[in-house]
Amino acid sequence: MKKYKVYKNIRKKAVIFGLPLSLFALMMISVIASLLLIIFSFSLSIISIVVLANTSLYGVLTKITHQPQLFHLGKAFPKTISNKRNSNLSYD
Repeated sequence: MKKYKVYKNIRKKAVIFGLPLSLFALMMISVIASLLLIIFSFSLSIISIVVLANTSLYGVLTKITHQPQLFHLGKAFPKTISNKRNSNLSYD
């Protein structure tokens, strides 16, 4: 009999197919847009391009999810907070 593991970390981050909800929504929008593209311009080359684009988007989104430091550009807050005015004058 198959046993299923209970997902207990739902309060930390909800995950669908290994993606957070916002990235999963982006993936579903891409899938729906590609289905519309396939329906209105039906050809074998379009189908192969759409399948390749969706799989590569899923791969990129999972890589971003598992390595969030890829897009970490800088710190959100400065090291020190001060009320002192910043001046370009040198007193030396």
